[in-house]
Amino acid sequence: MDDPPGSSAGSTTHLVRPVLRQVVLDATDARAVAEFYRELLGWDYREGDEAPSPGRPDPLGADWLVLRAPGGGVSVAFQQVETLPASTWPRDEVPQQLHLDMTVSTLEDLDACHRRALALGAREVLDRTDDPEEPLRVYADPAGHPFCIFVAA
Repeated sequence: MDDPPGSSAGSTTHLVRPVLRQVVLDATDARAVAEFYRELLGWDYREGDEAPSPGRPDPLGADWLVLRAPGGGVSVAFQQVETLPASTWPRDEVPQQLHLDMTVSTLEDLDACHRRALALGAREVLDRTDDPEEPLRVYADPAGHPFCIFVAA
């Protein structure tokens, strides 16, 4: 049996590695950005983070919200901040800082997701659907965070 990378053969200690639990996106309107991704991905809020009834206060939406994938795995959290410069990528003024990669199986699925993302408030930043190796589109979410949707087997 091979030793894990970074371990010393015969060592009496084991290498401890963290587990990625969630990706956190800052937003000046955490509820709006969480709703965008909830609709786009079809994920659910962590219990207790659901949006309140219209007209009711939303204290969690002004702080911290978590979306979870239906089958488990990495979550996406949204943290309220006072200010946030939107990325200007691919220009250099304000770098991406972080972006999310999402995949679909076919170019037709990419087109369907494209229409959905735009309808939900995304802004297209780059269209590379003519790339035979990896067709993709890059967007900015309503808060300006970049994300990619590409075709992958």
